[in-house]
Order: sequence, then C-alpha cells, then structure tokens
Amino acid sequence: MLPAPPARPGTRPATTGLEIPHDQLDQFSPPEIRAALVARAQALPGVFTGPSPVSEPSSLALRLRDPSGPWEAFLHPSRDEFGHVHRTGFLHLTLPRPMIAPLVRAGWAEPHPISRRPEWPDTIVMLYAPRDDAELTVTLAALRASWRQAAPDAAEHTTTTEKE
Repeated sequence: MLPAPPARPGTRPATTGLEIPHDQLDQFSPPEIRAALVARAQALPGVFTGPSPVSEPSSLALRLRDPSGPWEAFLHPSRDEFGHVHRTGFLHLTLPRPMIAPLVRAGWAEPHPISRRPEWPDTIVMLYAPRDDAELTVTLAALRASWRQAAPDAAEHTTTTEKE
C-alpha cells in the first residue's frame, strides 16, 4: 500500500490550493500516460467509467457496479464514484487514511480542500498527474488502494497478479 513511497522527482505542481474547484495548474500527463492510466483503471474488476456526477464534465469518473466500501471510500454525494481522472491527468480520489500522509510527504498528493468540511470524508486527495512510466507506477498503486477500499468484495476475489 505504499507505506514509504519514493520521493516524487522535482517540485510539486502548482495547484489552486484551498480553492474549489481544486485544479492542478502545471506538470500535466502526456496523452499516452493518461491513456495508460485510464486503461488500467477501466481494467479493475467492477469498475466502469463515464461522466462524473461530482466533477467537471471533462473528467472521467471511476465508478463501481457493486460498491461495498465504507462511506469514506467515495466522493460524495455519489455512492459509487471513488475517484475521477481529469483531462490533464491528475486525479481526485479517496485513499485509505494510512496512505495519505506518506504520499503527501513524498510529494505525490495533497488533501482536497473539501475534505476539511465535516460532511465530507477526510480521505479525498488530489493525486498529481503522472508524467512518465515511473510516476504512473506509483499512481497506479494508489489507484488500486483506492479501488480496494471502495470495492473490498471485488478485491477479495481477485488474484494477487490481478491486483498488482
């Protein structure tokens, strides 16, 4: 689950910080890296994609056919969207709490400002856009952890190689 993720190379991308909408402003994914990210997300058992009911129209929602995770595993008010990929490659997603601080410290993520509100889960983060294959590997590990949290029943029935 990335208890000690490697440091993300370079400086953190510029973001809108505590503003909503919460956007990454530079250091975007090349089209082929974003395409690979989307393809791997769509290959997770039980996942389907489409417009996000909680984000801008150009983002791609990562939704579950049979969501079985806890409240903090979803982007509310949706009960089946655990994340979405923006057109420039960054993600908003929920993560297991033990993963958040290590990813933030290593320069991969920042808390979503909406997670400061008590009616929203504190598990929502912006995961910065992967810029190359090495960064995509870390992003996919975080994405799989988010999926496992939101779909523990589906994750339980996959083999180790399918999870990785």
